[in-house]
Amino acid sequence: MTIALERPKKKTRSAEIRAQLGYPIIDTDVHTQEFPPAFLDYLEQVAGSAIAERFQEHLPGSSRSKWFKQTWEERRAYRTTRPPFWTRPTDSALNLATISLPKLLHERLEEAGTDFAIVYPNLATMGPHINNEEMRRAVCRAANTYHAEIFRPYADRLTPIASIPMYTPQEAIEELEYAVKVLGLKAIQIPGHIRRPIPAFEKYGEEVANEAIWIDTFGLDSKYDYDPFWAKCVELKVVPTTHSSGMGWINRRSISNYQYNHIGHFASAGEALCKSLFFGGVTYRFPTLKFAFLEGGSAWGTSLYADLIWHWDTRNKDHLLENNDPAKVNREELLEYYMRYGGEQVHGRLDGLGSGLGFHADLISPLDPGEQDEFALAGVKSPEDVRDRFLDRFYFGTESDDTRVAHAFNRKANPYGVRIKAFLGSDSGHWDVPDITAVTANSYSFVERGILTEEDLRYFLSIHPLELYTSLNSDFFKGTSVEKAASEYLGNRD
Repeated sequence: MTIALERPKKKTRSAEIRAQLGYPIIDTDVHTQEFPPAFLDYLEQVAGSAIAERFQEHLPGSSRSKWFKQTWEERRAYRTTRPPFWTRPTDSALNLATISLPKLLHERLEEAGTDFAIVYPNLATMGPHINNEEMRRAVCRAANTYHAEIFRPYADRLTPIASIPMYTPQEAIEELEYAVKVLGLKAIQIPGHIRRPIPAFEKYGEEVANEAIWIDTFGLDSKYDYDPFWAKCVELKVVPTTHSSGMGWINRRSISNYQYNHIGHFASAGEALCKSLFFGGVTYRFPTLKFAFLEGGSAWGTSLYADLIWHWDTRNKDHLLENNDPAKVNREELLEYYMRYGGEQVHGRLDGLGSGLGFHADLISPLDPGEQDEFALAGVKSPEDVRDRFLDRFYFGTESDDTRVAHAFNRKANPYGVRIKAFLGSDSGHWDVPDITAVTANSYSFVERGILTEEDLRYFLSIHPLELYTSLNSDFFKGTSVEKAASEYLGNRD
């Protein structure tokens, strides 16, 4: 049966605002949903029918999360994290179809007041976290091929990310090269972390090893040296972005409440990666490489920026040697104070003074200046270095109704009077943003409510995304609806 639907374009508040602003709006995080039969065709072509059949167990609708299958006794016994019940818009068939059909999404961008969008497909965000190597690499390859082809006719306004698995640097490099050189994709997503078993617990069997894990974030203390991958990103002119979940981590493991698990989880995962890249020296060794963190907002990035500078001021090597070296304590003077003011509680017991409770100088070796310089890998020798290693490298996707964006643009409070590089990452297509045509209007309400200035809004909607995506590839927007604006931006920057 064929149903002919005439869909007149809506006149929306968002479209009116876009016309008034006079500059392009770039949405860095629009979610889409694959059409399962079509994707399975690609997966079968990549890896064969056996893999395709096994993968169907992971598809929504054919196999539900183990939480839904367990009894309450099992949920308590395993502390199974409660997942969401439903994550897609259902109030409107139009909105649900929009996230599934590239042609319709492309058509509706004008109604949304959006000139260009970076697309994050569902499977592309999930694929890199599959534990089985054969399945993981096949799903990423199939997802990248599928999305490259279905979005190619709409490249003037839409570009999908390539999904890059990161269990090893080698698999990451191989998929990156294929995605860029063969498929022609120009935006990528990496997982924010890899769950790896703690080696000392692997001897207790798979069940224990699956729970006794550590989070590898590709920078500080990583299992592998990921510098070859970062170098390949620079060579191929692609900016790594991430969109990973922190649900299921120790403090996000409610068995009964999804909202408890959900609130802040993207920010937690983003912060773990961000700190790892900073302290691991990635932003020092690769000064032209920038990173973007999606869906966690910008408040955590603003806080982390200030926190890093504060920690440098109070915990840098010289400060520790000057103010926190136990070898400098005058023991005789200290004992005198205890005898004078300690009373009966300390009388005759001062030989136990160094046994703990915050004062244990006898139990630790003198400070080693090299070991105490925890900013060394980051190449930081001044607070200005902290600013430069952080501010010029990290970007933060923020939803159009997240009023905490005010912190990112609060130059009176932010150290050195800077803007944190927040930009629009709408998260449209998920349960919290069912209607893409509301995004621009929501964003402009920041100005109407005095949360942002008109100038701040331009950085949020246009300048920061232009800055990020042209940082390595000046041709990123060539042939798109924002090509002219990108050329003007590059001309002004130069």
